[in-house]
Order: sequence, then structure tokens, then C-alpha cells
Amino acid sequence: MYSSSLAALVLAALAAGAAPAPQPAHELTITVRDLGAADGVYRLSCGPAGGDHPDAAGACAALEAADAPFAPLAEGTLCTRVYGGPATARVEGVWRGETVAADFSRTDGCQIARWDALVPALPAAGDHS
Repeated sequence: MYSSSLAALVLAALAAGAAPAPQPAHELTITVRDLGAADGVYRLSCGPAGGDHPDAAGACAALEAADAPFAPLAEGTLCTRVYGGPATARVEGVWRGETVAADFSRTDGCQIARWDALVPALPAAGDHS
């Protein structure tokens, strides 16, 4: 009886076929503008790292390390008046099971720090002041 049950389980497993490949846990599209050579649209998946992002593993690590990588600045935050250049980025997709639509710029000290905290998910901008 035991061997027939085992045989039935093996046949059922074979009939089901191979398990599908795991799907990435996070799927993002990152659009960068006005930064020069780094301008473009990048696809990034994490868990496992992939897509056409130039440093997918590093980008995933930076995003995973951040507590709330796509949260906007808290209202009333005081920021230095430092201009970091015209670069903008938009990140859209799914992160940690939540829909993401976040905009980034380098228009003041807070926005520069927010951007730089996500490098290399967002390209390093250098000094544009």
C-alpha cells in the first residue's frame, strides 16, 4: 500500500511538470532625464536582481537598505537652498507589494540627499552646482 501511494505521488508530480521560475518580488521602471549620459528608461527587478539597469544588484541593495525609499519629504521640512542641477527621475512599479509612483529631483539640499540615498538605483549625479 505504501509503495502504491508513493508511486501515485511521483506520477502526480511528474504530470504537474516543472515548477515555474520564481517571479521577481519587485518590478520598477526608472526614467532619468536631464542628467546627460545617464538619461534613459531602466527596468529593474529585485528578488532576484535583473532587468536592464546598469547595476541591478547594487540598485536592489540600495533600495532594500532604505526604510522608505519612495516616500516624499515630510511637509514643512526645511531644506538648504542648494541647486544640484536639472536632473529628474521617476520611479514607477511595485515595491514590497505596494504600487510606487515617486518623483525625484535635485532642486534643493533635501531633494539631493533623497536622490543620493538611492544611488546606484538612481545614477550618481556628481556636482552640478
